[in-house]
Amino acid sequence: MSAEASVLFDLPGPRARVRHRIFAVVGGLVLLAILAWILMRMDAKGQLDPTKWSKAISWDAWRYYLLPGLRATLTAAVLAIVISTVLALGLALARMSEIFVLRWAATIFVEFFRGVPVLIMMLFTFYFLVAVGWLPDSVNPLVGTVVGLVAYNSSVLAEVIRNGVASLPKGQREAGLSIGLSPGQTRRMILVPQSLTAMLPSLVSQVIVITKDSALGFMILYPELVTAARNVGSWAGAPFQAYVVAAAVFIAVNYGIERAARWVEARQRRRARSAGGVVHAETATLGAGLVDGAQVMEDAQGHVHTNLEDDVSRAARQDRTPR
Repeated sequence: MSAEASVLFDLPGPRARVRHRIFAVVGGLVLLAILAWILMRMDAKGQLDPTKWSKAISWDAWRYYLLPGLRATLTAAVLAIVISTVLALGLALARMSEIFVLRWAATIFVEFFRGVPVLIMMLFTFYFLVAVGWLPDSVNPLVGTVVGLVAYNSSVLAEVIRNGVASLPKGQREAGLSIGLSPGQTRRMILVPQSLTAMLPSLVSQVIVITKDSALGFMILYPELVTAARNVGSWAGAPFQAYVVAAAVFIAVNYGIERAARWVEARQRRRARSAGGVVHAETATLGAGLVDGAQVMEDAQGHVHTNLEDDVSRAARQDRTPR
């Protein structure tokens, strides 16, 4: 089959390529016109005033508001990511368990908390803690934020891991059972580690979701980055500029997470290729050894066969010799 016949659409001809270029140029000009109109309206309202922007990005704004807010955001996000991952592993294993009670309980947990919005869980946890008074008031916003994030994202991550295990070839499970592992040991030692590697992009996407959803903590008075941006806007008289800076910080953090995940994935691929090279080298060495061994056996068999023919010929000559 030719390359042209293997595609699902006809390749554009000269006229179609010209039309595509025209559409691209017109679309770009329209976007530039919209952007210019937005900037003109912002300038008319004084939103491009350098004084406002300089105060929103000043060192005082970072030192007293934005950096503490970023630290609070990362604290809640890291706690939620770690707890959600550990809980998701347990939920995924429980949902795949042969024990009916475990499977039933994990299914109820996952289905319930996947259906409850994160903000409602944060509000419920926060006001519950305020009502019972178990923790200091300064800790309640952090706990409410983390619990809301963990309840939802652990359920989603559990389904991601379970689907990753289900997507693996059946031979992986059969191989584990054939060497004497129990079904639970096969899942823990063979299937789940492979599913984590296979579903790494989905896991990274969920980590980014957790980081962004931590901004909902401002609804329960958690001093995260959005709250810090609001305070900067009140202090500098530039709320729009402050929220733009906060959005840029979120983009930078999430981009860093994505790049780190790509580095880990590339490192795993390099390790897998190097391991494959070692296996191929060992296989080649073993194959060469087998060939050499076969050649030795063949030479030995030929030598024995030659000696046997010589003995038979010598015996025949002795029989023909007159006595």
